[in-house]
Amino acid sequence: MTIVKENSPHLRRKADVTRMMSDVLIALAPTLIFSFVVYPINTLIFYAISLAIMILSEFIYVGLRNMPPKDGTKRTFKEWFQYAYKDHHFNRNNVLSASITATIFTLVMPAGAPIYAVIIGALVGIVFGKLVFGGLGSNIFNPAVVGMLFAKLCFGSQYVKYVDTWFYTAPDAVAGPSMLSGGLSSTLDNFVNNMNYYSLGDLFLGRIPGTLGEVYKITILVGMVYLLIRRSADYRIILSYLGTFTLLSLIVGLSVFGKNNDVNPWMFTLYSLFSGGVLFGAVFMLTDPVTSPINPPSRVMFGIIAAVSTVFIRYLAALPEGVGFSILIANMIACVLDHYEWSSSIYTKKKIIGMVCLVVIPALILFLCVYLGGVYNG
Repeated sequence: MTIVKENSPHLRRKADVTRMMSDVLIALAPTLIFSFVVYPINTLIFYAISLAIMILSEFIYVGLRNMPPKDGTKRTFKEWFQYAYKDHHFNRNNVLSASITATIFTLVMPAGAPIYAVIIGALVGIVFGKLVFGGLGSNIFNPAVVGMLFAKLCFGSQYVKYVDTWFYTAPDAVAGPSMLSGGLSSTLDNFVNNMNYYSLGDLFLGRIPGTLGEVYKITILVGMVYLLIRRSADYRIILSYLGTFTLLSLIVGLSVFGKNNDVNPWMFTLYSLFSGGVLFGAVFMLTDPVTSPINPPSRVMFGIIAAVSTVFIRYLAALPEGVGFSILIANMIACVLDHYEWSSSIYTKKKIIGMVCLVVIPALILFLCVYLGGVYNG
C-alpha cells in the first residue's frame, strides 16, 4: 500500500471538498431559516457580522500568505494585489469554508449577546481557530467553537442574556438562560428542577431558552438526515457520540433516581439528549472532516471521548453545558488517534477493549460521584 501525504480534509470516496461544504451549508439552512423566523433582527445582524468578518479575514490571510517576494522590486498596490491573488489563490472553497464557520458560529450564539461579543468572537474564531494554523484544511480546532467559547468566557452574563420571542417565553420559575442553568447549588440540581417546566415536545420544537439555532431539534435532524444521505458526515462519529452520551446520561438518571424517586431516569435521559447543544454539536461540529480522525475505529473513539467529556463537564463541573469544550478536547486528541503506529481501519481486539473501557470506567465514576459523592442534592 502506498501512503500519500495530503492536506485535510481526507476523502474516502469520489467527491470533492466543494461539494461536501455545499452539503453542510444546505444542511444548516433549515436551522438558520427557522432562527431568522424566531429571531429575525438578531439573526440577521449576527449572521451579517460573522459572515463579513470571516470572509474578509480569509481574504486578507490569503493575500498576506501569497505576497510577492522582497527582491528589491518596487510594486504598486495593483501589482501587489494581482500577484497575491493570481492563480485563484482565493477561491470558492475559501468562501464556503468561511460561510460554514459563520453560520455555525451564529447559530451557537444567544440572541441576547451584545454586538461586540459577536464581533470579537467571530474574529477570534476565524483567526486563532483557523488561520494561525495555516488556513483551509490545516486547523486542528473547530473555529466556530473557539469563537463561541472565547465570547462566552470573556463576556459572562452578557453573553447568556435571555430574550423572549413570539415563539417562546420562559416561565417565571426558571432562573437561568438555558435549561441547564439556574440558581440552585449544582448544574444537575438545576437540570432536574427545570424538567418540571418543560415537556419533551417543548424541547423537540425548540420552545426552551437557548442559543439561536441549537434548540430547534427538528431542523437539526433534517440536516443530519441530508448529510448522512449525501455521505458528507460520518455516521460513526454521530452514533458513537449520541449513543455514549445517552448511555452515560441514563447512568446519571438512574443515580439521581436512587436519591429521588420522583425523577424518571428514562425521561431524564431524553431531556439530556434534547437539551443544550448535544444534537447540534454531534451533527454539525464533531463531523468536521478537518478536525476529526481519518480511520473508522478512530472516529468511533473520537465520538466516545467527546461524549464522555460532555457528560463530565455538564454534570460534574461548574459549567452548565460542556459540548463546546468537549469538542475542543476531542479535536486535541484526534491527532493522537490518527498516529501511524496504531491507527488503521481495522477493528482489532485491543481497540474494541479500549472503546469498552472508555465507556464503562466513566459510567462507574459517574455513578459514584452522583449517587455517593453529593453531586446531586435533591
